[in-house]
Amino acid sequence: MMQLVSTLTCPSCGQSSTETMPTNACQFFYDCPHCETLLRPNKGDCCVFCSYGDVPCPPIQEAGDSGERPGCCAP
Repeated sequence: MMQLVSTLTCPSCGQSSTETMPTNACQFFYDCPHCETLLRPNKGDCCVFCSYGDVPCPPIQEAGDSGERPGCCAP
């Protein structure tokens, strides 16, 4: 079952925020509401949820379930 909520942990301040992930696009930027640091995906990751979240983004989840390459997240 697809999970649409992920808890992002900011690498700068260590604070966490729970966010709803978009299902139709990867999210490349996220402003930490605690310290206002602009988060970007780590090299090799498609989005901030895959880099800093406790649940990967929907396209990655879907690809893992089906064994296919993720659409918008493919390198």
